[in-house]
Amino acid sequence: MTAVRILRLAAGGDGVGRLDDGRAVFVPRAAPGDLVELGALRPHRRFARARIARLLEPAPERVEPRCPHYVRDECGGCQLQHVASPAQREARRGFVGDALRRLARRDVADPPLEPADREFDYRTKITLAASGDGRRIGLHPYDRPAEVFELEWCHITAPELMRLWGAVRSVRRLLPPGLTSLVLRLDRGGGRHVLFTAAAAEAWNGADALHGALVQRGEPATIWWRPEDGAPRAMAGAGEVYPATVFEQVNPVMGDRVRAHAVAALGRLEGRHVWDLYAGVGETTAALAQAGAEVESVEADRRAVAEAERRGPRATRHAARVEAVVERMALPALVVTNPPRTGMDAAVTSALERAAPARVVYVSCDPATLARDLARLPSYRLSDLRAFDLFPQTAHVETVAVLERAS
Repeated sequence: MTAVRILRLAAGGDGVGRLDDGRAVFVPRAAPGDLVELGALRPHRRFARARIARLLEPAPERVEPRCPHYVRDECGGCQLQHVASPAQREARRGFVGDALRRLARRDVADPPLEPADREFDYRTKITLAASGDGRRIGLHPYDRPAEVFELEWCHITAPELMRLWGAVRSVRRLLPPGLTSLVLRLDRGGGRHVLFTAAAAEAWNGADALHGALVQRGEPATIWWRPEDGAPRAMAGAGEVYPATVFEQVNPVMGDRVRAHAVAALGRLEGRHVWDLYAGVGETTAALAQAGAEVESVEADRRAVAEAERRGPRATRHAARVEAVVERMALPALVVTNPPRTGMDAAVTSALERAAPARVVYVSCDPATLARDLARLPSYRLSDLRAFDLFPQTAHVETVAVLERAS
Protein backbone atom coordinates (compact mmCIF):
# COMPACT_ATOMS: atom_id res chain seq x y z
CA MET A 1 0.00 0.00 0.00
CA THR A 2 1.24 3.49 -0.91
CA ALA A 3 -0.20 6.06 1.47
CA VAL A 4 0.49 9.79 1.30
CA ARG A 5 -0.63 12.89 3.13
CA ILE A 6 -1.99 15.60 0.82
CA LEU A 7 -0.09 18.81 1.53
CA ARG A 8 -1.80 21.40 -0.69
CA LEU A 9 -3.76 21.92 -3.89
CA ALA A 10 -2.02 22.49 -7.23
CA ALA A 11 -3.19 25.08 -9.76
CA GLY A 12 -5.42 22.64 -11.66
CA GLY A 13 -7.15 21.52 -8.47
CA ASP A 14 -5.29 18.24 -7.85
CA GLY A 15 -4.02 17.48 -4.38
CA VAL A 16 -0.24 17.29 -4.01
CA GLY A 17 1.60 14.80 -1.81
CA ARG A 18 5.11 13.35 -1.66
CA LEU A 19 6.17 9.81 -2.47
CA ASP A 20 8.87 8.11 -0.40
CA ASP A 21 11.46 9.01 -3.05
CA GLY A 22 10.58 12.72 -2.78
CA ARG A 23 8.67 13.05 -6.03
CA ALA A 24 5.48 15.07 -5.97
CA VAL A 25 2.34 13.07 -6.71
CA PHE A 26 -0.77 14.76 -8.09
CA VAL A 27 -4.10 13.28 -6.96
CA PRO A 28 -7.50 14.52 -8.25
CA ARG A 29 -10.35 14.90 -5.75
CA ALA A 30 -7.96 15.09 -2.79
CA ALA A 31 -8.22 17.73 -0.06
CA PRO A 32 -5.32 19.31 1.87
CA GLY A 33 -4.79 17.16 4.96
CA ASP A 34 -6.26 13.95 3.52
CA LEU A 35 -4.36 10.72 4.13
CA VAL A 36 -5.01 8.62 1.02
CA GLU A 37 -4.07 5.23 -0.32
CA LEU A 38 -2.95 5.67 -3.91
CA GLY A 39 -4.20 3.68 -6.87
CA ALA A 40 -3.51 3.79 -10.61
CA LEU A 41 -0.06 5.23 -9.87
CA ARG A 42 1.63 6.59 -13.00
CA PRO A 43 5.23 7.54 -12.22
CA HIS A 44 7.18 10.00 -14.36
CA ARG A 45 10.81 11.04 -14.02
CA ARG A 46 10.18 14.05 -11.80
CA PHE A 47 6.63 13.54 -10.56
CA ALA A 48 3.78 11.04 -10.50
CA ARG A 49 0.02 10.98 -10.95
CA ALA A 50 -2.43 8.76 -9.12
CA ARG A 51 -6.02 8.40 -7.98
CA ILE A 52 -7.49 7.83 -4.56
CA ALA A 53 -7.92 4.10 -4.04
CA ARG A 54 -9.07 4.57 -0.46
CA LEU A 55 -9.53 7.55 1.81
CA LEU A 56 -7.74 6.56 5.01
CA GLU A 57 -8.20 9.78 6.94
CA PRO A 58 -10.34 12.66 5.66
CA ALA A 59 -9.14 16.21 6.17
CA PRO A 60 -11.25 18.65 8.22
CA GLU A 61 -11.68 20.68 5.01
CA ARG A 62 -13.29 17.76 3.14
CA VAL A 63 -17.06 18.10 2.60
CA GLU A 64 -19.79 16.13 0.85
CA PRO A 65 -20.23 17.40 -2.74
CA ARG A 66 -23.66 18.86 -3.47
CA CYS A 67 -23.80 17.56 -7.05
CA PRO A 68 -24.44 13.82 -7.59
CA HIS A 69 -22.57 13.95 -10.93
CA TYR A 70 -19.38 15.01 -9.15
CA VAL A 71 -18.86 11.58 -7.57
CA ARG A 72 -21.09 9.27 -9.61
CA ASP A 73 -19.86 10.43 -13.04
CA GLU A 74 -16.54 12.00 -11.99
CA CYS A 75 -17.67 15.23 -13.67
CA GLY A 76 -14.79 17.36 -14.87
CA GLY A 77 -16.74 20.62 -14.83
CA CYS A 78 -15.85 21.22 -11.16
CA GLN A 79 -12.63 20.29 -9.43
CA LEU A 80 -13.17 21.35 -5.81
CA GLN A 81 -16.71 20.52 -4.68
CA HIS A 82 -15.22 18.15 -2.09
CA VAL A 83 -13.35 21.03 -0.40
CA ALA A 84 -14.97 23.51 2.02
CA SER A 85 -15.43 27.00 0.62
CA PRO A 86 -12.90 28.78 2.90
CA ALA A 87 -10.21 26.27 1.93
CA GLN A 88 -11.13 26.65 -1.75
CA ARG A 89 -10.66 30.40 -1.51
CA GLU A 90 -7.30 30.03 0.24
CA ALA A 91 -6.18 27.63 -2.48
CA ARG A 92 -7.14 30.02 -5.27
CA ARG A 93 -5.21 32.82 -3.59
CA GLY A 94 -2.24 30.47 -3.52
CA PHE A 95 -2.57 29.63 -7.21
CA VAL A 96 -2.06 33.31 -8.06
CA GLY A 97 0.73 34.02 -5.61
CA ASP A 98 2.64 30.86 -6.46
CA ALA A 99 2.51 31.51 -10.20
CA LEU A 100 3.79 35.07 -9.85
CA ARG A 101 6.58 34.10 -7.47
CA ARG A 102 7.67 31.03 -9.41
CA LEU A 103 7.13 32.03 -13.05
CA ALA A 104 7.28 35.84 -13.03
CA ARG A 105 9.94 36.10 -10.28
CA ARG A 106 7.86 38.75 -8.54
CA ASP A 107 8.23 39.02 -4.77
CA VAL A 108 4.55 39.03 -3.83
CA ALA A 109 2.33 37.58 -1.14
CA ASP A 110 -0.81 35.66 -1.99
CA PRO A 111 -3.36 38.34 -2.94
CA PRO A 112 -6.57 39.12 -1.08
CA LEU A 113 -9.57 37.46 -2.70
CA GLU A 114 -13.04 38.95 -3.03
CA PRO A 115 -15.51 36.10 -2.38
CA ALA A 116 -18.37 35.28 -4.71
CA ASP A 117 -21.91 36.25 -3.84
CA ARG A 118 -23.03 32.69 -4.71
CA GLU A 119 -21.21 29.40 -4.22
CA PHE A 120 -23.62 27.57 -6.57
CA ASP A 121 -26.22 28.45 -9.25
CA TYR A 122 -24.12 31.28 -10.72
CA ARG A 123 -23.11 30.31 -14.27
CA THR A 124 -25.13 31.98 -17.03
CA LYS A 125 -23.69 29.80 -19.77
CA ILE A 126 -23.01 26.09 -20.08
CA THR A 127 -21.64 24.13 -23.03
CA LEU A 128 -22.69 20.49 -23.36
CA ALA A 129 -21.18 17.82 -25.59
CA ALA A 130 -23.01 15.10 -27.49
CA SER A 131 -21.61 11.58 -27.59
CA GLY A 132 -20.65 10.19 -30.97
CA ASP A 133 -23.71 7.95 -31.10
CA GLY A 134 -25.97 10.84 -30.04
CA ARG A 135 -27.38 8.93 -27.09
CA ARG A 136 -25.88 11.13 -24.37
CA ILE A 137 -25.69 14.92 -24.03
CA GLY A 138 -23.79 16.28 -21.09
CA LEU A 139 -20.30 16.83 -19.74
CA HIS A 140 -16.99 14.98 -19.73
CA PRO A 141 -15.58 12.98 -16.82
CA TYR A 142 -12.25 14.37 -15.67
CA ASP A 143 -9.23 12.77 -17.39
CA ARG A 144 -11.56 11.23 -20.01
CA PRO A 145 -12.40 13.98 -22.51
CA ALA A 146 -13.53 11.50 -25.17
CA GLU A 147 -16.40 10.30 -22.96
CA VAL A 148 -19.73 12.02 -22.24
CA PHE A 149 -22.18 11.34 -19.43
CA GLU A 150 -25.83 12.39 -19.56
CA LEU A 151 -26.34 15.61 -17.58
CA GLU A 152 -29.39 15.88 -15.36
CA TRP A 153 -28.63 19.11 -13.46
CA CYS A 154 -25.47 21.20 -13.15
CA HIS A 155 -25.37 22.74 -9.68
CA ILE A 156 -23.07 25.66 -10.53
CA THR A 157 -25.32 26.76 -13.42
CA ALA A 158 -28.28 29.13 -13.06
CA PRO A 159 -31.50 27.20 -12.31
CA GLU A 160 -33.24 29.07 -15.16
CA LEU A 161 -30.90 27.33 -17.60
CA MET A 162 -31.23 23.94 -15.93
CA ARG A 163 -35.02 24.11 -16.18
CA LEU A 164 -34.60 24.94 -19.86
CA TRP A 165 -32.24 21.96 -20.19
CA GLY A 166 -34.88 19.70 -18.66
CA ALA A 167 -37.36 20.87 -21.30
CA VAL A 168 -34.84 20.36 -24.12
CA ARG A 169 -34.09 16.83 -22.88
CA SER A 170 -37.78 15.99 -22.87
CA VAL A 171 -38.05 16.73 -26.62
CA ARG A 172 -34.64 15.52 -27.77
CA ARG A 173 -36.22 13.80 -30.76
CA LEU A 174 -36.60 17.34 -32.18
CA LEU A 175 -32.91 18.22 -31.88
CA PRO A 176 -30.85 18.69 -35.06
CA PRO A 177 -29.23 15.63 -36.69
CA GLY A 178 -25.48 15.25 -36.31
CA LEU A 179 -25.47 17.23 -33.06
CA THR A 180 -21.96 17.66 -31.60
CA SER A 181 -22.58 20.25 -28.88
CA LEU A 182 -25.06 22.76 -27.55
CA VAL A 183 -24.78 25.94 -25.52
CA LEU A 184 -27.41 27.18 -23.06
CA ARG A 185 -27.14 30.86 -22.23
CA LEU A 186 -28.95 33.34 -19.99
CA ASP A 187 -28.55 37.01 -20.93
CA ARG A 188 -28.66 39.99 -18.57
CA GLY A 189 -32.28 40.68 -19.43
CA GLY A 190 -33.35 37.19 -18.43
CA GLY A 191 -33.66 35.90 -22.00
CA ARG A 192 -32.57 32.34 -22.67
CA HIS A 193 -30.85 31.00 -25.76
CA VAL A 194 -29.92 27.58 -27.13
CA LEU A 195 -27.18 27.27 -29.74
CA PHE A 196 -26.78 23.91 -31.47
CA THR A 197 -23.62 22.90 -33.34
CA ALA A 198 -23.98 20.03 -35.80
CA ALA A 199 -21.69 18.08 -38.09
CA ALA A 200 -24.29 18.24 -40.87
CA ALA A 201 -23.62 21.08 -43.33
CA GLU A 202 -27.19 21.34 -44.63
CA ALA A 203 -29.46 23.78 -42.79
CA TRP A 204 -31.70 22.35 -40.08
CA ASN A 205 -35.41 22.90 -40.62
CA GLY A 206 -36.77 21.73 -37.27
CA ALA A 207 -36.17 24.88 -35.20
CA ASP A 208 -39.78 26.09 -35.26
CA ALA A 209 -41.04 22.76 -33.96
CA LEU A 210 -38.50 22.78 -31.13
CA HIS A 211 -39.26 26.39 -30.26
CA GLY A 212 -42.98 25.64 -30.12
CA ALA A 213 -42.41 22.60 -27.90
CA LEU A 214 -40.34 24.65 -25.43
CA VAL A 215 -42.97 27.41 -25.33
CA GLN A 216 -45.65 24.79 -24.68
CA ARG A 217 -43.62 23.52 -21.72
CA GLY A 218 -43.28 27.02 -20.28
CA GLU A 219 -39.55 27.22 -21.02
CA PRO A 220 -39.19 29.53 -24.06
CA ALA A 221 -35.80 30.27 -25.60
CA THR A 222 -34.37 31.55 -28.86
CA ILE A 223 -33.00 28.80 -31.08
CA TRP A 224 -29.67 29.11 -32.90
CA TRP A 225 -27.89 26.63 -35.15
CA ARG A 226 -24.53 26.46 -36.86
CA PRO A 227 -22.55 23.87 -38.78
CA GLU A 228 -19.15 23.05 -37.36
CA ASP A 229 -16.69 25.85 -38.25
CA GLY A 230 -19.61 27.87 -39.65
CA ALA A 231 -21.39 31.06 -38.62
CA PRO A 232 -24.35 30.87 -36.20
CA ARG A 233 -27.84 31.46 -37.57
CA ALA A 234 -30.91 32.61 -35.68
CA MET A 235 -33.52 29.94 -36.40
CA ALA A 236 -36.54 30.64 -34.17
CA GLY A 237 -37.68 33.09 -31.51
CA ALA A 238 -34.84 35.57 -32.05
CA GLY A 239 -36.08 39.12 -32.40
CA GLU A 240 -32.72 40.83 -32.96
CA VAL A 241 -29.41 40.13 -34.62
CA TYR A 242 -27.38 40.05 -31.38
CA PRO A 243 -25.96 36.53 -31.46
CA ALA A 244 -25.91 34.13 -28.56
CA THR A 245 -22.25 33.34 -29.33
CA VAL A 246 -20.58 36.65 -28.38
CA PHE A 247 -18.44 36.30 -25.24
CA GLU A 248 -19.78 37.70 -22.00
CA GLN A 249 -18.72 36.87 -18.45
CA VAL A 250 -20.48 33.71 -17.21
CA ASN A 251 -20.70 35.15 -13.68
CA PRO A 252 -22.00 38.65 -14.51
CA VAL A 253 -22.35 39.91 -10.92
CA MET A 254 -18.72 39.13 -10.09
CA GLY A 255 -17.65 40.21 -13.57
CA ASP A 256 -19.10 43.65 -12.86
CA ARG A 257 -17.06 43.85 -9.65
CA VAL A 258 -13.88 42.95 -11.51
CA ARG A 259 -14.58 45.60 -14.14
CA ALA A 260 -15.33 48.29 -11.58
CA HIS A 261 -12.13 47.49 -9.69
CA ALA A 262 -10.05 47.53 -12.88
CA VAL A 263 -11.44 50.87 -14.06
CA ALA A 264 -10.97 52.46 -10.63
CA ALA A 265 -7.38 51.17 -10.51
CA LEU A 266 -6.50 53.20 -13.62
CA GLY A 267 -6.89 56.43 -11.64
CA ARG A 268 -7.85 59.74 -13.25
CA LEU A 269 -9.44 59.14 -16.66
CA GLU A 270 -10.89 62.45 -17.83
CA GLY A 271 -9.26 63.61 -21.06
CA ARG A 272 -6.74 60.77 -21.14
CA HIS A 273 -6.21 58.36 -24.04
CA VAL A 274 -6.87 54.80 -22.82
CA TRP A 275 -6.50 51.47 -24.59
CA ASP A 276 -9.10 48.77 -23.87
CA LEU A 277 -7.53 45.57 -25.21
CA TYR A 278 -9.59 42.38 -25.77
CA ALA A 279 -12.67 44.54 -25.26
CA GLY A 280 -15.50 42.03 -25.81
CA VAL A 281 -18.91 43.69 -26.12
CA GLY A 282 -17.53 46.97 -24.84
CA GLU A 283 -18.63 47.05 -21.21
CA THR A 284 -15.23 48.30 -20.00
CA THR A 285 -15.00 50.71 -22.94
CA ALA A 286 -18.35 52.18 -21.90
CA ALA A 287 -17.24 52.60 -18.28
CA LEU A 288 -14.03 54.33 -19.39
CA ALA A 289 -15.84 56.66 -21.79
CA GLN A 290 -18.45 57.58 -19.21
CA ALA A 291 -15.59 58.59 -16.88
CA GLY A 292 -14.32 61.00 -19.54
CA ALA A 293 -11.58 58.93 -21.17
CA GLU A 294 -10.81 58.95 -24.88
CA VAL A 295 -11.01 55.22 -25.57
CA GLU A 296 -9.41 53.14 -28.30
CA SER A 297 -10.52 49.51 -28.08
CA VAL A 298 -9.59 46.26 -29.83
CA GLU A 299 -11.66 43.08 -30.15
CA ALA A 300 -11.20 40.26 -32.66
CA ASP A 301 -14.86 39.14 -32.68
CA ARG A 302 -16.62 41.39 -35.22
CA ARG A 303 -20.02 40.45 -33.81
CA ALA A 304 -18.92 41.71 -30.39
CA VAL A 305 -17.64 44.94 -31.92
CA ALA A 306 -20.96 45.45 -33.70
CA GLU A 307 -22.79 44.93 -30.40
CA ALA A 308 -20.44 47.40 -28.68
CA GLU A 309 -21.23 49.97 -31.38
CA ARG A 310 -24.94 49.37 -30.90
CA ARG A 311 -24.73 49.78 -27.14
CA GLY A 312 -22.43 52.81 -27.27
CA PRO A 313 -21.00 55.20 -26.21
CA ARG A 314 -18.80 56.33 -29.08
CA ALA A 315 -15.18 55.16 -29.12
CA THR A 316 -12.46 54.31 -31.62
CA ARG A 317 -12.95 50.59 -32.14
CA HIS A 318 -10.76 48.10 -34.02
CA ALA A 319 -12.26 44.77 -35.10
CA ALA A 320 -9.00 42.83 -35.26
CA ARG A 321 -6.53 40.78 -33.28
CA VAL A 322 -4.68 43.01 -30.82
CA GLU A 323 -1.24 42.05 -32.13
CA ALA A 324 -2.30 43.05 -35.66
CA VAL A 325 -3.17 46.66 -34.83
CA VAL A 326 -1.43 47.64 -31.59
CA GLU A 327 1.55 49.23 -33.34
CA ARG A 328 -0.77 51.56 -35.29
CA MET A 329 -2.74 52.85 -32.33
CA ALA A 330 -2.27 56.28 -30.77
CA LEU A 331 0.08 56.20 -27.77
CA PRO A 332 -1.89 55.59 -24.56
CA ALA A 333 -1.64 57.23 -21.18
CA LEU A 334 -3.25 54.16 -19.57
CA VAL A 335 -4.11 50.60 -20.63
CA VAL A 336 -6.61 48.01 -19.44
CA THR A 337 -6.16 44.53 -20.92
CA ASN A 338 -8.40 41.49 -20.45
CA PRO A 339 -7.00 38.71 -22.65
CA PRO A 340 -8.32 35.15 -22.97
CA ARG A 341 -6.83 32.27 -21.00
CA THR A 342 -3.87 32.12 -23.40
CA GLY A 343 -2.77 35.59 -22.30
CA MET A 344 -1.29 38.30 -24.50
CA ASP A 345 0.75 37.62 -27.61
CA ALA A 346 4.45 38.46 -27.22
CA ALA A 347 3.98 41.21 -29.83
CA VAL A 348 1.47 42.89 -27.51
CA THR A 349 3.72 42.91 -24.45
CA SER A 350 6.56 44.25 -26.63
CA ALA A 351 4.27 47.01 -27.89
CA LEU A 352 3.32 47.92 -24.32
CA GLU A 353 6.98 48.18 -23.39
CA ARG A 354 7.54 50.59 -26.29
CA ALA A 355 4.33 52.58 -25.80
CA ALA A 356 5.23 53.09 -22.12
CA PRO A 357 1.82 53.94 -20.62
CA ALA A 358 2.06 55.13 -17.02
CA ARG A 359 -0.19 52.31 -15.78
CA VAL A 360 -1.41 48.97 -17.11
CA VAL A 361 -4.30 47.15 -15.42
CA TYR A 362 -4.26 43.48 -16.41
CA VAL A 363 -7.40 41.38 -15.88
CA SER A 364 -6.43 37.71 -16.04
CA CYS A 365 -8.33 34.42 -15.93
CA ASP A 366 -5.16 32.29 -15.75
CA PRO A 367 -2.35 32.88 -13.22
CA ALA A 368 0.26 31.08 -15.34
CA THR A 369 -0.20 33.23 -18.44
CA LEU A 370 -0.47 36.35 -16.25
CA ALA A 371 2.91 35.45 -14.74
CA ARG A 372 4.44 34.83 -18.17
CA ASP A 373 3.20 38.19 -19.46
CA LEU A 374 4.46 40.05 -16.37
CA ALA A 375 7.89 38.54 -17.00
CA ARG A 376 7.71 40.10 -20.48
CA LEU A 377 7.05 43.55 -18.96
CA PRO A 378 10.28 44.26 -17.05
CA SER A 379 9.74 48.03 -17.13
CA TYR A 380 6.69 47.70 -14.88
CA ARG A 381 6.47 47.07 -11.16
CA LEU A 382 3.48 45.32 -9.63
CA SER A 383 1.77 47.87 -7.36
CA ASP A 384 -1.44 46.00 -6.54
CA LEU A 385 -2.82 42.50 -6.91
CA ARG A 386 -6.31 41.23 -6.13
CA ALA A 387 -8.11 37.97 -6.85
CA PHE A 388 -11.84 37.54 -7.46
CA ASP A 389 -13.80 34.36 -6.85
CA LEU A 390 -15.73 34.17 -10.11
CA PHE A 391 -15.83 30.38 -10.33
CA PRO A 392 -16.56 28.67 -6.97
CA GLN A 393 -16.21 24.87 -6.91
CA THR A 394 -13.54 25.06 -9.62
CA ALA A 395 -9.79 25.71 -9.73
CA HIS A 396 -10.24 28.85 -11.83
CA VAL A 397 -9.59 32.32 -10.45
CA GLU A 398 -9.79 35.86 -11.86
CA THR A 399 -7.00 38.30 -11.01
CA VAL A 400 -6.52 42.05 -11.43
CA ALA A 401 -2.86 43.13 -11.50
CA VAL A 402 -1.96 46.84 -11.45
CA LEU A 403 1.36 47.66 -13.12
CA GLU A 404 3.18 50.97 -12.76
CA ARG A 405 5.88 52.16 -15.10
CA ALA A 406 9.16 52.11 -13.19
CA SER A 407 10.77 55.55 -12.96
